[in-house]
Amino acid sequence: MSKLPRVGALFWAIKIVATTLGESVSNYVAITPMKLGYAAAVIIFFTAFALTLIMQLRADRFRPAVFWSVILMTSIVGTATSDFMNRTVGLGYTGGAAVLTSLLVIVLIGWRATGLTMDVERIDTTKGEIWYWTATLLSNTLGTSSGDFLSHSVGLGFRGSALVLSTAMLLILAAHYLTPISGTVLFWTAYVLTRPLGAVAENTVEKPVAQGGLGVGTTITSAVLLAVLVILVGYQMLTHRQQTLTLDTAAVRR
Repeated sequence: MSKLPRVGALFWAIKIVATTLGESVSNYVAITPMKLGYAAAVIIFFTAFALTLIMQLRADRFRPAVFWSVILMTSIVGTATSDFMNRTVGLGYTGGAAVLTSLLVIVLIGWRATGLTMDVERIDTTKGEIWYWTATLLSNTLGTSSGDFLSHSVGLGFRGSALVLSTAMLLILAAHYLTPISGTVLFWTAYVLTRPLGAVAENTVEKPVAQGGLGVGTTITSAVLLAVLVILVGYQMLTHRQQTLTLDTAAVRR
């Protein structure tokens, strides 16, 4: 059995909600109301990420609550790390996005060079999982930087950035059905873009009106997103037998 879920509408819905929640939770702890700062947030969240990842790697099959906990933690620690790099260290949104994009490209090329499958539905080895989670952590860290880059450096604002990213996702969906472009290439493109989409969507709702948001705040935003995530993951737990594939081990490693 694959330890990762099938890719479909439910997968993308949970991915977007989880990564959007990650942005909100990181802001809640690092900025307001807790105001612990980015460095402290990175340490706390990276520890939590490591613990959830160990649970995932030790799992014998797909366990929705564990899998999505790791996704959520990559988004939370990724947001805090990106903000620390860009604001505390001083790389800026453009510099941070450039560094993280380069790292993600290197990881994806390295993964491809190993000969291990990059089709997430068919990953069933620990090495494959490690590559997957490394790419996920980097893409979710990049998502915050790229979302801020579009909103602030390019000047699109939160709503404009959300519109651009939503359009890009629709184009990828159309390409999936209407073009012969590799499904794996389209998957990873969409997988990376869901993170900045979640970031700018969260900022649109959470940030004060003076900053271009709706002024809902991090507490209410986080609570609503958490409730939606629990409902979606709960549904997947009830239907998890239909959410994974039974794999031919030899075929996977080809």
